Amino acid sequence: MSEFELRLELACALYSRGRISAVAGSHLAETDLVTFQGALADRNIPRSYSVSDLHSDLAAMDRILGV
Repeated sequence: MSEFELRLELACALYSRGRISAVAGSHLAETDLVTFQGALADRNIPRSYSVSDLHSDLAAMDRILGV
């Protein structure tokens, strides 16, 4: 198992237990968020997305778009 695969497995396991966020998981695995989300899907790990996550994403979009 390569270092990347090991980091990805650890990140997926921690995410599935609610210990880290998807963004933190992608950072731990040293990959982008889309690839990490794909790894979660490959392992049948549901993506949790709370109302708080939605508000954070909307605020980030407002900052990016200058709204």
